[in-house]
Amino acid sequence: MLPGPARAVGCNHARASLGRDHGHEHAGENLVTERILVVAFEGWNDAGEAASGAAKVLREHLAATPVKRIDPEPYYDFQFTRPTIYFDESGRRALRWPETVFYAPGEATNAAEGIEAQPAFIPESLGAHTSTSNESQVYLLLGTEPSRSWQAFVSEVLDTALVHDIGRIIVMGSVLADAPHTRPIQIECSSDNADIRGELELERSQYEGPVGILNVLCVAAEAVGIPTLSVWASVPHYVHNTPSPKAILALIDRIEELVGVVIPRGNLLAEAAEWEQTVSALTAEDPDMVNYITQLEQARDTVEDPEASGEAIAREFRRFLDSAPEAEIGSEPGPDTEPATEDGKTDTTSGDTEDGTDGTGDPDLPDSPTA
Repeated sequence: MLPGPARAVGCNHARASLGRDHGHEHAGENLVTERILVVAFEGWNDAGEAASGAAKVLREHLAATPVKRIDPEPYYDFQFTRPTIYFDESGRRALRWPETVFYAPGEATNAAEGIEAQPAFIPESLGAHTSTSNESQVYLLLGTEPSRSWQAFVSEVLDTALVHDIGRIIVMGSVLADAPHTRPIQIECSSDNADIRGELELERSQYEGPVGILNVLCVAAEAVGIPTLSVWASVPHYVHNTPSPKAILALIDRIEELVGVVIPRGNLLAEAAEWEQTVSALTAEDPDMVNYITQLEQARDTVEDPEASGEAIAREFRRFLDSAPEAEIGSEPGPDTEPATEDGKTDTTSGDTEDGTDGTGDPDLPDSPTA
């Protein structure tokens, strides 16, 4: 099993820490006093369409408007990520190409026009009472992971970010994991930036291995002086063929806390509950799946029990490994496997980034608890 960014460190305690004074020299500089770029890509790092789905919810809430569309021609293999055809408003057939779009919030002023956005109010607690002025600080990058020329692509993204005075970047991803659908979706944070790790009391990720465009963007952004934070959702691997509104909701919860913006949930709460009930009903028909999910639940509960000792956690983990199918452990990323870390969807053929996702759909469950 490959360790990925989503397994690096938790950020459950970040709720009231981001932008607060921890005694560091940078305490006056925080995410909600600078323009933030929130990034998500459909593709390898978008398991359950959670990251792209959360970005679309945020785009709708911000009434975000496109300020830059990156030309897809140099960056996509259209045999791999195909355009789609549709009928436009006049009834004529038109093509929608895979693309990446840079959005500004609806109430924000384009930095290229030379007008500064107003500083955001820092709330005492990033909870229900947040300043709506934060919304003018939140920009968005949403697209399909490119097929080639990643360095040139990232340079174009960062050029646009610098034009719009982006101060920090938050990338959202979702990975397949050994996680039960009946428990809260785990959200993990990591950063290569020492200041951000100090603000959120994070440890640095020790992951080494294959990465997606999100990691490439983070490394390049840090190189030009833009701090980055990675936020990852763990999606149960056995429902990887369906969108996960529960994971979308978990990412929205965390992004809301990090940037200090209240984001309406709409139908997400009901859709997340329906998703969990549907998965439970379908897995209940397979005794092997029921047993497997029970093991996942026990392992999660043991780890999260504040009274649990290190020995008890290790014992539960060993028991899980002994009972888990061999295919679940040590999988390498590839077209025929669904690893539990540092992986999203292996199918990136969808080129439509402009239609929202409602997070519904019945899970396509395997016959046995293997990815």
